[in-house]
Amino acid sequence: MNVKGLGAIVTGGGSGLGAETARHLAAAGAKVCVLDIDGAKAAAVGKEIGGLGLACDVADQEAATAALAQAREAHGPARVLVNCAGIAPAKRIVGRKGPMPLADFDAVIRINLIGSFNLLRLTAAEMAAAEPLADGERGVIISTASVAATEGQIGQAAYAASKAGIIGMMLPAAREFAKLGIRVMTIAPGLIATPLLLNMPQEVQDNLASQVPFPHRFGKPEEYARLAMHIVENPMLNGDVIRLDGAMRMQ
Repeated sequence: MNVKGLGAIVTGGGSGLGAETARHLAAAGAKVCVLDIDGAKAAAVGKEIGGLGLACDVADQEAATAALAQAREAHGPARVLVNCAGIAPAKRIVGRKGPMPLADFDAVIRINLIGSFNLLRLTAAEMAAAEPLADGERGVIISTASVAATEGQIGQAAYAASKAGIIGMMLPAAREFAKLGIRVMTIAPGLIATPLLLNMPQEVQDNLASQVPFPHRFGKPEEYARLAMHIVENPMLNGDVIRLDGAMRMQ
């Protein structure tokens, strides 16, 4: 798909992977709407790329519906969705103070999994109602999982479950939307140099980076964005997960 002049939505676009993906889409000519729980960050990125930046809780049905309506009015129907919104708190299932509070597990599932599904269902409906493009495509949906989906560490039960859920819903969605010309893909990053990692002590960063076989470093947000752009542009990529991890396998 050639995104020039087409509407695109990026969640979690106020920073990290989402912000860099928004920049790449805008550079290719897309009309990008950035959604983020932090409205100030969303607005800043939206202004930077000449697009739109809106505050949005992706797991809230009314908020997401309203945000997409505003984006549609400004940019036309969404043809690309990239789900980057997510949180990654670490907590043991049973810690020193007893079982993990159920609300903590619920919060991660709500934002990471339900939020991704919420935007997927809403944008898919919008894409389905749009006219097909010259190549028969109506849209592309990319969600962000993690290598933790299959290799979760101690303390990552909620995060790993949320990311495994994203992978699990991908193929049924791709199969359902195939007849409409809508593709569904997932990227599973490893260690990417986002604020979450870069705020850790340097010795922790060095130890983690040493575990990546090659390149011997954290991935870069722009490498995620470049992969997302390739998925959008390559019509044969559908219904699959692409790892972006430098051959790393979590211990």
